[in-house]
Amino acid sequence: MTALDHRLIDLLVCPICKGPLQMQRDADGQPKALACRADRLAFPIHDGMPVMLESEAQPLDSPDAA
Repeated sequence: MTALDHRLIDLLVCPICKGPLQMQRDADGQPKALACRADRLAFPIHDGMPVMLESEAQPLDSPDAA
């Protein structure tokens, strides 16, 4: 997995509400998703690239998004 540039991540906002996103990490500390608390959605990170599509987002309540 390639490293994410945190300066660029800080510029990203939720594509739905334009609100702030929070980084979620897996058990190994690797970036896993960007979460929007307002919309309760997590946008996955694949191969170091955030997938900011509403159709790819997972509900924060799901085990895959936690």
